[in-house]
Amino acid sequence: MSGPATLFLVFIPYALAHYVSWLLRSLNAVLAPQLVAQANLTPAQLGMLTSTYFLAFAAAQLPVGIALDRYGPRRVQFVLLLVAALGTLAFAGGRDFTGLAVARALMGFGLAACFMSAIKALTTWLPAHKAPSVQGYLIAAGGLGAATSTLPVRLALHHMSWQWLMIWLACACVAVALLILLLAPTPPAAPPRPFSRNALAETFSHPVFRETAMLLLIPHTVFFGVQGLWIARWLADVPGFGEQAIAWLLYLGMAAVIFGSIGVGMLTEWATKRGWRTLDVAAAGVLLFVVLQCLFVMGWRSAQQLLPVVFMLLGCVTGMEYSIIAQAMPPALTGRASTCLNLLIFVGAFAVQAGFGQVIGCWRPSPLGHYPAVAYQCAFALLVLIQLPGLCRYLLRRFR
Repeated sequence: MSGPATLFLVFIPYALAHYVSWLLRSLNAVLAPQLVAQANLTPAQLGMLTSTYFLAFAAAQLPVGIALDRYGPRRVQFVLLLVAALGTLAFAGGRDFTGLAVARALMGFGLAACFMSAIKALTTWLPAHKAPSVQGYLIAAGGLGAATSTLPVRLALHHMSWQWLMIWLACACVAVALLILLLAPTPPAAPPRPFSRNALAETFSHPVFRETAMLLLIPHTVFFGVQGLWIARWLADVPGFGEQAIAWLLYLGMAAVIFGSIGVGMLTEWATKRGWRTLDVAAAGVLLFVVLQCLFVMGWRSAQQLLPVVFMLLGCVTGMEYSIIAQAMPPALTGRASTCLNLLIFVGAFAVQAGFGQVIGCWRPSPLGHYPAVAYQCAFALLVLIQLPGLCRYLLRRFR
């Protein structure tokens, strides 16, 4: 395919799906006050409600991987986006914790293939040396969706209820599904390979898969779990910013995701041409990401409004594992290898997001409902501790 054809028929339709996926995944960070007020949620319930998206997303990964390799990304993405639209409508009608959680899980299941189908399609139609930079553009599209879930959503709530907002987003899911069905090409059929235990073992035992996951998996789960909910709560409880200021700072953070993703892709492509391993670039980014979280642990007070923005910026580096693994695995296994990785990431993100709320809930809130800074310091300290082993192992192996 020519460059313009790849852009309009492959990249744009799948990037729009990824955009919608990030928008719906990050939405609860802004809707949290309305959801807490309507369903009388505790921090643990709010974390559990938001993280059911990750749990359902993870549960869908293995069947999605089989479907992507067998039926192709076009048909799989069309069907699942319709499921996401149904879940979004159900969320608009939810009235209590159970109803909202079930709807949120349905949304997660329906959006489970957005990134993987894009990776599958792009690796089919693009030369390998373009993969890191194009993946950066794809993640930037997701960052744009997350940015839309902040200040633009906050402004939209001045003109409509959050229920009507969800209805419009359900319509967006249907529109993108139709766009993919009508425009996206069908990749050449790969020889069918059942997802047997041997195929699963082949994926997890692949040296590149194993080495990449050990370094990047836990930081990626931390980025997803904290970015989608707890950064906003930290801004409200520790520095004490209002809802408008929080929406603005989250918007800046998502802008950092957009430019950071593009920058990471371009930097990686530049570094690999000069003999650097992609994993070395990722390791440097993970080191900076962990150091930044130590500032949260230490209760750093200077320019607190910049911490969430830099957190989003450095967290972009964790997405590099998709392109590393997609290029290393055999073509017939790229769909299921990526979804195996997604399974691990989103199970971890569920645990991080729900566990963070459990830690915060160990302290009593103030009369205004704010939790003390020490609660967040302890939660971030635990996150740093679980990321250190993988980073230290990689650095020891690298310098040997």
